[in-house]
Amino acid sequence: MSGAALGIEIVVVFFLALFLLHRYGDFKKQQRMVLFGTLLAWYLCFLIVFILPLDVSTTIYKQCKIDHDDHASAPTVSPPPSNHNTTNMSVTPTKSSSTPCYKPWSYIPDGIMPVFWRVVYWTSQCLTWLLLPFMQSYARSGGFSITGKIKTALIENAIYYGTYLLIFGSLLIYVAVHPEWHLSWYELQTIGITAANTWGLFLLVLLLGYGLVEIPRSYWNASRHGHLLIKTYFKASKLMTEKADAEENLEDVMEEVRKVSESIKYNHPLRKYIDTILRKCPLEYQEKMGRNMDDYEDFDDKQNTYPSEKSLVKLHKQVIYAVQRHNRTRVQWQILLQQAIHLEDVAKNETSSTHQFVHSFPSSEPTGWFSRYIYTPTAEWYWECLLKRWFYRLLSVLLTLFSVAVVWSECTFFSTQPVLSLFAVFIQLAERDYNYLYIEMACFITIFFLCTCVYSTVFRIRVFNYYYLASHHQTDAYSLQFSGMLFCRLTPPLCLNFLGLIHMDSAISHKDKQQTAYTSIMGSMRVLSFIANGFYIYYPMLIVILCIATYFSLGTRCLNLLGFQQFMDDSEMTSDLIDEGKELIRREKRKRQRIEDGENRRREWKERYGNPREDYAARNRSSHELKETSYSDSVSSSSSRQAKYSRTGGRAERDCVELLQDAEPLDFNADTLPDEPLEAEAGRHTGGRYLSMSSSRSRIFDDV
Repeated sequence: MSGAALGIEIVVVFFLALFLLHRYGDFKKQQRMVLFGTLLAWYLCFLIVFILPLDVSTTIYKQCKIDHDDHASAPTVSPPPSNHNTTNMSVTPTKSSSTPCYKPWSYIPDGIMPVFWRVVYWTSQCLTWLLLPFMQSYARSGGFSITGKIKTALIENAIYYGTYLLIFGSLLIYVAVHPEWHLSWYELQTIGITAANTWGLFLLVLLLGYGLVEIPRSYWNASRHGHLLIKTYFKASKLMTEKADAEENLEDVMEEVRKVSESIKYNHPLRKYIDTILRKCPLEYQEKMGRNMDDYEDFDDKQNTYPSEKSLVKLHKQVIYAVQRHNRTRVQWQILLQQAIHLEDVAKNETSSTHQFVHSFPSSEPTGWFSRYIYTPTAEWYWECLLKRWFYRLLSVLLTLFSVAVVWSECTFFSTQPVLSLFAVFIQLAERDYNYLYIEMACFITIFFLCTCVYSTVFRIRVFNYYYLASHHQTDAYSLQFSGMLFCRLTPPLCLNFLGLIHMDSAISHKDKQQTAYTSIMGSMRVLSFIANGFYIYYPMLIVILCIATYFSLGTRCLNLLGFQQFMDDSEMTSDLIDEGKELIRREKRKRQRIEDGENRRREWKERYGNPREDYAARNRSSHELKETSYSDSVSSSSSRQAKYSRTGGRAERDCVELLQDAEPLDFNADTLPDEPLEAEAGRHTGGRYLSMSSSRSRIFDDV
C-alpha cells in the first residue's frame, strides 16, 4: 500500500473538483481557459485538504522511529547480580519497553511528500497572484480579438501588479541597506510565504467566525418547516425584484444594440463587431433585429455618425453581463419556485391521516425502481414530515459541539503544558497506541469541517451581484476565477492553523519534534518572530468576538439599517416582503395549474376523438386540389374572391380544430404576448459571415 493511498486520493479529489465545477460552471458556453484555471485552483486546494492527514500520520511514524532509535542507542546500566558483585557491572543497550512502531497503511516513502507539497503550493500561488487575476480581466473584457482582450487585461492588472512589485522592491531595498540583516534567498522566500499566509489568516478568521455559527444554525432552521417556508417567501420577493431589474437592464441593452445595429449597415467595416455582439444576444432579440433591416442599403460616412470601436467593446461587455444575469435570475426563480411548492406540500401533508405524501404537481417523468420499491409515498411521508426534522436537529447539535471545540482550541492551542487544545489531546491519545487510521480520520474530519465553514461562506457571500456563485451552471467566469483565487489564498493558512491546533507546528507549539513535509516548505517562521509568536497565536482569538456577532446577527442588522433588505423576524419590511412573496408563489402555482389542466384536457380530447390535426390536414389538401381544378381557367380577381368565400365556408370546423389544438390557456401577462406576427419563420438561419445578410437572404421574397 506504499504510495497507493496517495494515488487514489489524487484521482478522487480530481473528480470531486470536476463535479463541483460542472455544478457551478457551464462546460458548453464558457471559455476553456477559464474552466481549466478554475478547475486547477479548486483541485490543488482540495488536494491539500485530503493529503495533509496522510502527511500527519507519516510524520508521527517517523517521530516514533526517531524516539525508538534514540532510546535503543542510549546506554543503560544493567542490574547488579545476585551476589552483589559490583565489579561485574556493564553498560549494555536494552530494548525500549514501549509499544513498537508500526508502519501506517498509508505510509508515503521519503522524498515524495516534500516535492509534492512544493509543486502544489507554488503552483497554487502562481495561480492566485499571477494567472487568475489576468484571466479574470481577460474573460471580463469585451474585446473582439485575442490581442484586444490581452491588452485590456494588462492595463487593468498594471496597478494590481505594480502595487505588489513596489512593496516587494521596498522590502528588498530595506533589507539591503540595513546593516544587521543579512538574509539569504531561503529567508527571503520564507518572508514572502509568511506575508501571504498572514493575509490569508486575516481573511480566514473572518470567514471561519461566520461559518462556525451559521452552518449549525442553518441546519437547525431547516428542521423548522414554518420558518423555512416564510424565509423562502422572503427570498422569492427579493429574487422577483432582482429578476425584474435584470429583465429591464436586458431590454435597455438590447435597445442600444438595436440602434447600433440599424445604424451600421452590412458593408461597414465595423459590421463584423456588431455580428459578434448579436451572437451573444438571446435568439428572440436576434430575430427582431434581423427582421426589419435593409441589408442592401449602403452606408454614407458624410451623413451618419457611427460609434467607435471602443464604444462597441463597452457595449459587448454590457451585453455579456446582462444576458448572464438574466439567465441566472430566471433559472434561480424556477429553482426557488420548486422549493416553495415542495415546502407547501410538506406543510399540507403533515396533517394527512393516510401517511402518504401527495405532490401538488406530480412529476411527468416515469418513476424509477427506487421510487417504486424503496422511496414510496409512505416512505417519503415519514422522511419529509417526521424523520427529516429530527435528523437535521441531531446534525445541528453535533455541528454545534464541533464548533465549540474549534473555538476553544483556537483560543488555547498555544498552551503546551498542559495541553488544552482538544484536537491536540485526541491526536496525542491516538499517537500513544499508533492508531494511524484513527489519526487520519480525526485529522480529515477536523480539517474538512474547517474547510466547510470557510468555503461555504465563500459560496454564500455576494458582492453587490458582481461576484456571486450560483449553482445549476449559472456562475459567470469572473465569479468562478475569483473563488479560485480565494481558495488558493485561504487553504495554506488554514492548513497551518490546523497543524497548530494539533501541535504539529513547532513554530507555534515550540516543541522539538519531527516536522511535517508540509511545514518544511513554509520555512522557519522564527525569521519573523513577531508574526510567529504574536499574530499567529493571538489573532485567532478574535474568532470568539466574530462568533458572538454572528450569533446575534449584528452584521445582518447593520445591513438592514443601511437599506439592504435582510431577513429579520421583528422587521415590518420583512413581513411585507413575506406577504408579497406568498402572493407571487400563489400566482405562479395558479399559472402552472392552468397549464396542467389545459394539457389534461387536450390529452382527454385526443384519447376520445383521436388526432384531429391529421384529419383536418387531409381534408384541407383535398379541398385545395378541388379548388385548383375548378378555378384554373378563371381570372385572378374572381379566383381570389371565390377562394375567399370558400375559405369562410369551413370556419366553424376550423374553430373547433383550433380549439382542440390549443396547447395551453393564455395567462394575461404582458411578458407572454408575442412581439412578432404568427407567420414569422421559426427556424431563422443565423450562420454565414454576417448575421444581417444571412437573415435577409433566406427570406428575400417575403414582400412579394
